[in-house]
Amino acid sequence: MTKGCRRKLGRMAFELDHVFICVSRGAPEAEHLVQFGLGEGPSNTHPGQGTANRRFFFRNAMLELLWVEDAREAQSEETAATRLWERWSNRQSGACPFGIVLRPTGTADPVTPFPAQEYRPRWLPPDLQIYIAPAPIQEPMWVFMPFLQRVHDEQWFTGHPNDVCEITRLILSAPGSWTSPAASIAASAGLCHRNGPEYLLHIEFDGGLHHQTRSFLPHLPLTLQL
Repeated sequence: MTKGCRRKLGRMAFELDHVFICVSRGAPEAEHLVQFGLGEGPSNTHPGQGTANRRFFFRNAMLELLWVEDAREAQSEETAATRLWERWSNRQSGACPFGIVLRPTGTADPVTPFPAQEYRPRWLPPDLQIYIAPAPIQEPMWVFMPFLQRVHDEQWFTGHPNDVCEITRLILSAPGSWTSPAASIAASAGLCHRNGPEYLLHIEFDGGLHHQTRSFLPHLPLTLQL
């Protein structure tokens, strides 16, 4: 276990807003999460970006299952900076299928926590922008959304049949090391990286008090700990 993996997700000038996993079109994998006792929230699409999702909201963050719905839009010049097409289409041949999206914790003018490129997708109002960190496709997609707030998750959170509430730890296993500045910044906030033979996301809920772990392999590169 790497040094930071003993720490909970912390509140700094930024925090986790959501994590996404690239999945099959339509996200049939979501049914395994529903059967496990997660209540599914509303889905949405991203016009101009060519992606769509199914979502699971928790009190402090969200899990998003993301896929490419429109290959033409996903490969357009407008969307090229995201590399979502490459990440999604190569998710079973070396590309990291995860994205980590951070938001500010305070009310002051938010500062991007890592070097990043501005991205103004068509599905956002014209006065809003997203920041995407340059990083190898073998790392997660690192994103900062300065306009998001925790209250958004709290509004959508309605409880789950298995009673989980908050995400308290993320551990990402991946082949090789991560070298981008964004990866170092995320690690300082408690996001843990382990070396492993394949990409795997481990999400701990509520401190893992119930000592129950469920693997969703081979359907999803995901384990959940309650």
